[in-house]
Amino acid sequence: MRDPKDGGASRRGFLAAALGVAGAAGAGGGAAADPSRGPAPGPRGPAFYGRHQAGITAPIQRHAYFAALDVTAEDRASLLTLFTRWTEAGAVLADGRPLPDPASDLLAVPADTGETVGLAHSAVLLTFGFGPGLFLKAGVDRFGLARHRPEALADLPRFVGDQLVPERTGGDLCILAEGDDPQATFHAVRQLARLADGVARIRWVQAGFTPGYDPRVTPRNLMGFKDGTMNPAPEDRAAMDRHVWVGEEGGAWMRGGSYLVVRPIRIALEHWDRMKLGFQEQTVGRRKASGAPLGADREDAPLPLSATNADGEFVIPENAHVRLAAPETNDGAQILRRSYSYDNGVGFVAERWPPWRQGMEFDAGLLFMCYQRDPRTGFSKLFDKMAKFDMMNQFVTHVGGGVFACPPGAEPGRPIAEALMAAA
Repeated sequence: MRDPKDGGASRRGFLAAALGVAGAAGAGGGAAADPSRGPAPGPRGPAFYGRHQAGITAPIQRHAYFAALDVTAEDRASLLTLFTRWTEAGAVLADGRPLPDPASDLLAVPADTGETVGLAHSAVLLTFGFGPGLFLKAGVDRFGLARHRPEALADLPRFVGDQLVPERTGGDLCILAEGDDPQATFHAVRQLARLADGVARIRWVQAGFTPGYDPRVTPRNLMGFKDGTMNPAPEDRAAMDRHVWVGEEGGAWMRGGSYLVVRPIRIALEHWDRMKLGFQEQTVGRRKASGAPLGADREDAPLPLSATNADGEFVIPENAHVRLAAPETNDGAQILRRSYSYDNGVGFVAERWPPWRQGMEFDAGLLFMCYQRDPRTGFSKLFDKMAKFDMMNQFVTHVGGGVFACPPGAEPGRPIAEALMAAA
């Protein structure tokens, strides 16, 4: 597929030539990239290529940039070209390098926009996903993929309290970039969006941040509580196979992949910040300082769900967030949370709960993301009950999101989702 901006040769060809990707269609000759634009110093993340997409289980990073895109092309060949371009570019961007130009030409559009040159922390984790609309949109099988849509890639149901904004919901494709620098994560998505020109366009985006990515420390959200304590351990292969990685049921192209649910959740911080500490802890079901469950003394302690106080009441209230989300109360269901806080400035808000204030409030909250083997038995099972009974609902509102199939990792010379495109 020709890039209308490159004067003839495709950017995919430039990438293949510079990277030496075996078997990449359209690869051609060209001069080596300028060595002054080589890898920036700084930490490196897991290798881009591998059995699984590295961003699913790697330690959470300081920054994230999520983008959902709508496919505008009408032929499958354009999709395959895009996935090949993304795979080749992803390997470069993940390593913290700018996309290489085959030669220095002042009259040519640069392959890379250049804002990460010399950046100390430019390596990123990249995760790609496919939404339901890629397989069937408005009843139309645009690319002959409908028969390969896994049953688990079902549209999320409408939950109690949802206030989903169409402009922040859905998408045929998604890109998630995570890293140590916000300019690097934005840069990665920006380059991949450029490569999608003429094939897909951005539908919605959300940037996020965390206090850090030390795997020994659970990050805190904007409510001040630790977020992700009950995650299955990535090193527990049995737990990951049971709860996160797709098996034979997903078809050959999804085996070893996972399903991503994304939900931007606005938090009424002004309302929450007026609550007494004891009420906040009862709402969550954990101590704010330590993260320990109420009635326990360690963050990693089992939830004492049957413990009662002197009045015979549960120490962890029946409608506390952790009780409703616990595997013990959901037939063992579990998800791998990977969430980031977000801050979009301020906006006019009418609160859902007393005191029903209206006015300018922080447009801030949680970019909730989770991976699971099947969203129907993962997120949807957990959240259906939480949406109805969780004490936290008086402070949070789900305002958008989507569900995406994240296939297994790519291999050199074999683009992401090659098995899907070959089976179509």
